[in-house]
Amino acid sequence: MVTFKDHRPTARVLDILELLASTDYGYTLTEIANAINAPKSTILPILHTLCHRNFITLNNNTSRYIIGINAFMVGSACLKNIDILSLLKSELQQIVDVTSETSQLGILVNGSDVLYLIKIDSPESLRLVSFVGKQLPAYCTAIGKALISQYSVEQLTKAYPDGLKPMTANTITDFTVLYNELENIRKTGIATEVGESNIDSQCLAVPLKKGNHIVAAISVSTPTYRATTQKLELIKVQLFKAQQKIEKIFHDLNIDAHTLFSPGHK
Repeated sequence: MVTFKDHRPTARVLDILELLASTDYGYTLTEIANAINAPKSTILPILHTLCHRNFITLNNNTSRYIIGINAFMVGSACLKNIDILSLLKSELQQIVDVTSETSQLGILVNGSDVLYLIKIDSPESLRLVSFVGKQLPAYCTAIGKALISQYSVEQLTKAYPDGLKPMTANTITDFTVLYNELENIRKTGIATEVGESNIDSQCLAVPLKKGNHIVAAISVSTPTYRATTQKLELIKVQLFKAQQKIEKIFHDLNIDAHTLFSPGHK
């Protein structure tokens, strides 16, 4: 059997783009070199080329590289043909209209992280700070727990070989505790998170399935001070309503985790 190995120069280009796409503030040459474990002399010509082609941009005031317009346009080309996302967005908008809190839809990438595809902001002045395209470890968010709720202990340890690193003092860092919480999600159908990724926010989420397989998940996040018992119950009701409608869409359009982005589902 032939074992495929990454083409190193190509891999470094992709490593740089993925790294810069993960931050709002950018990275310096030294920070990029350290992050992808490559010599500065090797990646500097790559950075110059990416800048010239507008895939990244250098901020001359801070000496930090940030993601560029052409990278955004390549990503947008994937999304612009997917009318299914517009349909899902309308379902999330209904949740926000009723709850006045931020709603998001995400999928699981690399078996370990949440990738946010849709976000509808709360009309309230104090909102959740996040954005479409952001990735977070699944174990410290409600939406992520919903996505990995079918994982066994073995799957959890494989997904996070370096352990569960805390994002706040409330983040679960014990695999047994996390697995017990996933068991509860399977029983109740709802995932919860209180200050595990953002100390000042609280979140509820439900998985979205086609058959027995989880395709995506939706969540509602609220600042902790607005998370009254009445508000949380309202959020649960709206999440379950949206779950039922979206899962019917997945069934009717034959959408699963592999075909969510297929242009054929327009």
